[in-house]
Amino acid sequence: MENTVRVALDAMGGDNAPAEIIKGATEAVNAHPELVVTLVGREEVIRAELAKYTYPEAQIAIVNATEEISCDEPPVEAVRKKRDSSITVALNLVRHGDCDAFVSAGSTGAVLAGGVIVIGRIRGVERTPLAPLIPTEQGVSLLIDCGANVDARPSQLVQFAVMGSIYMKHVVGIENPRVGIVNIGTEEEKGNMLVKETYPLLKERTDINFIGSVEAREIPAGVADVIVCEAFVGNVILKLYEGLAKTLLRKIKAGLTSTTRSKIGAALAKPALKNTLKAFDASEYGGAPMLGLNGLVVKTHGNSTSGDIRNALAQCIAFMKEDINGKIRDNLGTAAK
Repeated sequence: MENTVRVALDAMGGDNAPAEIIKGATEAVNAHPELVVTLVGREEVIRAELAKYTYPEAQIAIVNATEEISCDEPPVEAVRKKRDSSITVALNLVRHGDCDAFVSAGSTGAVLAGGVIVIGRIRGVERTPLAPLIPTEQGVSLLIDCGANVDARPSQLVQFAVMGSIYMKHVVGIENPRVGIVNIGTEEEKGNMLVKETYPLLKERTDINFIGSVEAREIPAGVADVIVCEAFVGNVILKLYEGLAKTLLRKIKAGLTSTTRSKIGAALAKPALKNTLKAFDASEYGGAPMLGLNGLVVKTHGNSTSGDIRNALAQCIAFMKEDINGKIRDNLGTAAK
């Protein structure tokens, strides 16, 4: 089929594998006729799960993989030694052109290491950032990087800004994405050496809409569409974001169920509250793409449900249709001249 998007899906990765992973795959192919999913993992287990669902059989294939990589294994060593793991086999499908993209809820370290080792970077890309979408009052922002490059250089942060802008424009649909760099103040002279050296480089770029420094407290308000930082800072922001959201939900739930009157009010407010919380769920947009590779790698949460997987697969379709890697190649190639 013309314009088919082929995705290798790690059927064994994540807390809810393989049941939720395979369910998400069937939901995705039922919704997207242009999607072909290759489930990678223990074939007999995958077939047993698939038997529970009705789906267009031509859109789901199975590739057997006898090993799995756990989250407590050294990522690089695991990818190199466990060549028949679901992660490594799936990555090789992308490397050899049998699939266009790879999605996994498994070991983040193995997925990141494998992306670079097996698939490789686009020529001209110095580092490949992991870039999740985080919910804000305005919709979502792209946090780049959140875990792949702890010690990044200024030139690499500039590339993150460029790749993030391309992604937000063509996949999320924001025409002129606002780019901000995470800092401890909005003044240009503030920040550590990395931020101070990166700021003027971003400021002189004509291919991005750089708005200056962004303080962490401004991020939830949606002050910028692309939030640029190295992975240490990005990971702290992401984990605090997730932890605070869970704490607030617990406190709200406790308050709404504390008295009979509050329970009545909670029942009346439930539909509106549910819609509000759904709008604050970034998984509606898919997983975190690893940008700058010779193929697409998407990492979803370890506790991903079928809905998360379905959305991540749909995200791959948008990524491939918009030729994000081609745009990154063109842009970085021009910048390198």
